[in-house]
Amino acid sequence: MSNTEMRTDCIENTETERVRQRYERRKHIMADLYNPLNPSVYMSTQERERALIKLIQWAKLEPVRDKHLLEIGCGSGGNLLQLIKLGFKPDNLVANELLEERAETARHHLPLSVKVIKGDAVEMDLEPETFDIVFQSTVFTSILDSSFQQRLAEKTWQLTKPGGGVIWYDFIYNNPANPDVIGIPPKRIRQLYPQGKIKCWRTTLAPPISRRVTKIHPSLYSLFNTVPLLRTHVLCWIEKSK
Repeated sequence: MSNTEMRTDCIENTETERVRQRYERRKHIMADLYNPLNPSVYMSTQERERALIKLIQWAKLEPVRDKHLLEIGCGSGGNLLQLIKLGFKPDNLVANELLEERAETARHHLPLSVKVIKGDAVEMDLEPETFDIVFQSTVFTSILDSSFQQRLAEKTWQLTKPGGGVIWYDFIYNNPANPDVIGIPPKRIRQLYPQGKIKCWRTTLAPPISRRVTKIHPSLYSLFNTVPLLRTHVLCWIEKSK
């Protein structure tokens, strides 16, 4: 192994451990903040589902039952359950999760025909150009090392078939209340995927605003969300040319 490869492995191992620590620090507040019965949560979830349907139709990904999809950082499996509801076949889905506890929860929630791979996504032993879609949701914003971000982006691109693409959902602004995350604006997405053809949609009312206004009434989510500047996330289709 060359010195460069050794340095790269050291950076990856260090950043992977730091990601684990960041999630561990947030674990005690995540259950309350992301309770699916909270209006701020279910309103944003429903909005994102509508945006995802729009993306699928815009990118001409139908019929989705034929598409092979990998999700990196699948958490407890909620996104994949949503995709199954939209018509993706469990047999064609692969889930990856770094954190052991979350991976076990995903295994419990998901159909047995969904393959669950535990560990660092960069280290997955999968054939290149295997998937029509690689999906990531709020993974990259928990990676603060730019070189590790690039390695992970390269891995997702390597696993994507020509003619397929990466579905990206993440926030674009830094959170001053949480130093364990970093916003990733569209300019940085283009740096991570320089060969991709990128289409982005702004979505998701800023969570601090959403939590406040939905306590008054859930319908206020939609009202405030009509202001584009109050939307903090992007949903992107990053197409890989044939």
